[in-house]
Amino acid sequence: MATYLKEGITEEASREYQKQVSNIVEGILDSIRDRGDEAVRELSVKFDKWNPDSFKLSQAQIDEVIASLPEQVIEDIKFAQAQVRNFAQIQRDSMHDVEVETLPGVVLGHKNMPVNSVGCYVPGGRYPMVASAHMSVLTAKVAGVPRVIACTPPINGELPAATIAAMHLGGADEIHIIGGVQAVGRMALGTETMEPVDMIVGPGNAYVAEAKRQLFGRVGIDLLAGPTEVLIVADDTADAEMVATDLLGQAEHGPTSPATLITTSKQLADETVVEIKKQLETLPTADIAGVAWDKMGQIILVEDLAEALVEADKAANEHVQILTADNDYFLNNMTNYGALFLGPRTNVAFGDKVIGTNHTLPTNLAARYTGGLWVGKFIKTCTYQRVTTDAASALIGEYGSRLCNIENFAGHQAQCDLRVKRYGK
Repeated sequence: MATYLKEGITEEASREYQKQVSNIVEGILDSIRDRGDEAVRELSVKFDKWNPDSFKLSQAQIDEVIASLPEQVIEDIKFAQAQVRNFAQIQRDSMHDVEVETLPGVVLGHKNMPVNSVGCYVPGGRYPMVASAHMSVLTAKVAGVPRVIACTPPINGELPAATIAAMHLGGADEIHIIGGVQAVGRMALGTETMEPVDMIVGPGNAYVAEAKRQLFGRVGIDLLAGPTEVLIVADDTADAEMVATDLLGQAEHGPTSPATLITTSKQLADETVVEIKKQLETLPTADIAGVAWDKMGQIILVEDLAEALVEADKAANEHVQILTADNDYFLNNMTNYGALFLGPRTNVAFGDKVIGTNHTLPTNLAARYTGGLWVGKFIKTCTYQRVTTDAASALIGEYGSRLCNIENFAGHQAQCDLRVKRYGK
């Protein structure tokens, strides 16, 4: 039976926090609906102290920002984007239109079509999330989206140069420097200076995730990608230094980022606690990572890998790292995760920044029913039908008429009956 050696925030406290977030976001979105650009600008000043003449960057501004960056930064961004583009293109190529004659004279098919416009939110704040531009903007472009709007907040009143470069190199059609709920609300609802988009994608803090949840239906969303999560499943073949490093490496995202260790080894659990304390003494982001670990960190001791699998699937975490003697056991049997990282030679940072898979992934148990962002999220698979013979129309009409009658749909039945009358013998 699983034993919790360390528990995080209570479910009750989590619900109360979410209620507060929900109320704040609802008020912000209502103000944007009611007052458009005026409200957006007030919110930008309030939260980011940012009040430019225009939130949208001109081409001259973009060129100037890119020219200010060291050549190595540009090369590194291009390398990462090449990996993301390559894998995204392979995924896109796996999606095929179909057309098949299911009965003589009955042709059914589907077409894979990109949505027409997408708003990509790229988080900023303490960390300029350069990689999120690859994951959203570039992936949307590989999918074939014609209009891609990219938004990111300023950082301490300055333009986030590397993020802007990544957006531009990824193919963004417009780049806007604006953050948080006001950015997401502006793209989704539209204002006097922005036409609304059809879909909002990208990660963010709890407020951005809640804004996407409240806006879903008005626009499509990729998924509710809130504060990042990491789960490490380890046995006695793992070492505490690596486990601690990889837990804190994700905990530094923010004070509400859960980090969990599931292990079959009490010794590893104890050593990891000691190692985390040691690393927090020198980690530059310890002020954030330490709070996250103290508040949200968990350690779960299990009997064996089978019980570890049960607990890991129950957790349904965003990032799941496997450090065991039988990593393929989890690859072949685990069903609830955003992305899986198998063995000590890989880690979540590889996936977050450069290896090529998408880092916008499901959180808050959403991995039970969805995967992460990929080209397919930007694609609508839409069906069509064509009846090419009189006999086929009459045959389908006869069955349709009787089935409509069972459901008392007289108007539906009339459609079927007309085809039988017109095209039958």
